[in-house]
Amino acid sequence: MTLNILFIGDIVGKPGMDMVQTWLPPLKKKYKADITIVNGENSAEGKGCTEKEGKVLFDLGVDVITGGNHTWDKRQSQDYLKVESRSLRPLNYPKGTYGHGYFIFNSEKGKVAVVNLQGRSFLPAIDCPFRTAEWITSKLLEETKMIFVDFHAEATAEKLALGNFLDGKVSVLVGTHTHIQTSDERIFPKGTAYITDVGMTGPYDSIIGMKTDAAINRFLYATPQKYQTATDQVHLCGIFAQVDTETGNALSIERLLIPEFEKVKSY
Repeated sequence: MTLNILFIGDIVGKPGMDMVQTWLPPLKKKYKADITIVNGENSAEGKGCTEKEGKVLFDLGVDVITGGNHTWDKRQSQDYLKVESRSLRPLNYPKGTYGHGYFIFNSEKGKVAVVNLQGRSFLPAIDCPFRTAEWITSKLLEETKMIFVDFHAEATAEKLALGNFLDGKVSVLVGTHTHIQTSDERIFPKGTAYITDVGMTGPYDSIIGMKTDAAINRFLYATPQKYQTATDQVHLCGIFAQVDTETGNALSIERLLIPEFEKVKSY
């Protein structure tokens, strides 16, 4: 039996949320998704995921929301972590940090574990994602062989290293955070589907989702700048993966990139 996984990459503010509301229903129908996962760490106007965005996404049929370093940028998104176990934060934050780093979803084809991890290269020096991944996968494999990992990390080398480290231990590992989609989707030798970065769902006439002037000035003057979410050339990025429910091995991975001008299709 085959499990169908639909994952939508980093949703950026209202433009990204609007794109998801337009495209998620037909995509779920097209791919006959058994589980739908989105990264929502930037969904609340570029920072965090609050109850407002969470309700919209869950009402659309999202099953799990993953996060990242910007999950902590809004107090409301921090509060949401305390009450919604399906909205995740990276598991490898220090012991005692509130919120959940993984969730086990009961699909019609069996249990699927969704794990959120964060890298340490060019990001805060939190607990080791490799050791944390090693611990949680050994625990989860006692319950299910179908494990999906969102690795929110800056460095491509760190993402590739974790992908190889977990090859054969997880079904799918996707990279998020850099907002630039890579074209290296593949299945590793031991059966793990992988892509270095899924890309963002948001405005591409921007610098990774933000208006360009402030982002350029930050580099020019090395001073803090007020970021604002851009609005134009909105794209949806994601992946579709199929997993063997018996072995947990990936069977396929397909990269998705949909521009806003593409006509919505009825599948």
